[in-house]
Amino acid sequence: MEQKNDVKLLRAWFSSYCTRVEVALKLKGIAYESIEEDLRNKSDLLLKHNAAHNKVPVLLHNGKPVVESLVILEYIDECWKNAPKLLPDDPYERAKVHFWAGYYDQKYMPSMIKILVSDATEREKAMEEFSEMLKVFEEGISRDFPQGTPFCCGNSLGFLDIVVGSAGCNYRAFFEALGVDCPVEKNEKYFSWIDGLRECPVMKDTLPPHDKLLAKIKEKFNLEPGS
Repeated sequence: MEQKNDVKLLRAWFSSYCTRVEVALKLKGIAYESIEEDLRNKSDLLLKHNAAHNKVPVLLHNGKPVVESLVILEYIDECWKNAPKLLPDDPYERAKVHFWAGYYDQKYMPSMIKILVSDATEREKAMEEFSEMLKVFEEGISRDFPQGTPFCCGNSLGFLDIVVGSAGCNYRAFFEALGVDCPVEKNEKYFSWIDGLRECPVMKDTLPPHDKLLAKIKEKFNLEPGS
């Protein structure tokens, strides 16, 4: 018989989408069981509880599945109302957080992957497009959150910090896998925010180890330094 607030997380250690859920659970002080999935040989548990996509993360709360990382973050905030709150109470402020979280999810990783899979002649253009995307993001955050970042919801990590940090804090591994320098000077506001997020104890404790992630990226994209 399952205990009240029995929480399990189906995850993959290298997935930034899983990292964000773990950060939220830790921030809320929620005890959970972490179940590592082999995505090349998906478990029956994963296939049962995310039949639509067969992807991680999947949060199981008293046996009930919640899927899609942004949905899971909101579920955690609504289900466990203790501090810290991940989303602001004001509907308009909350809508802005949701918009920029969605923008980041739709733009950041596809832009990064485009850099990784581009050959040497196409990579410069992909890097410029990446920088332009981040510029739009920087300007939008500065306009919509004039109190500044970090952190969007006060002095603790908020919803947007978690979404951005879980992926963005790994940028050094991505660029090191390519053997090129990250153009930090073109998007100083963004990378200053990211470097601050990476130093937050709960984020630092949850991010995948740099060397292990670096090896995973090289394996996945068949990269050699300077390729």
